[in-house]
Amino acid sequence: MTAQPDADKTLKTILSRLDDMKAEETVTIDLRGKSAYSDYMIITSGRANRHVGAIAENVAKALKETGIKNIHVEGLPNCDWVLIDSGDVILHVFRPEVREFYNLERLWTQGPSGAKVI
Repeated sequence: MTAQPDADKTLKTILSRLDDMKAEETVTIDLRGKSAYSDYMIITSGRANRHVGAIAENVAKALKETGIKNIHVEGLPNCDWVLIDSGDVILHVFRPEVREFYNLERLWTQGPSGAKVI
C-alpha cells in the first residue's frame, strides 16, 4: 500500500520539527494496511515534562501552519504523554519512564502481521 501524499508531507513536517526540538529516540511505525485510522505512528521522547510540552506545542503549531485542520491534542496539562492526532499521522511524545512503561513500539510491531518500523 502507498500512503497519501498528504500523509507523507505531514510525516516529513513532524519529523523535521522533532529533529529541530531535539526529540530523542524517534521511531516511525508504518501502519498502512494495518490500521484504518492512520498511515503512520511516530513515537518519541522528551527529556522532561517541559521538553515534552515544548515538542508537542511546536509540532502542533507546525501542523496548523501547513494548513492541517482539526488537530486533536491530549495530555498537554501534565506533559507525561502527549498525543497529537493529525489524521494520517499520530504522534506520541513521552517522558522516558512513561514510554518504557507503555511500550507502544512493542504493541504495534509484534505479532504475525505487525506494522513495519521505518
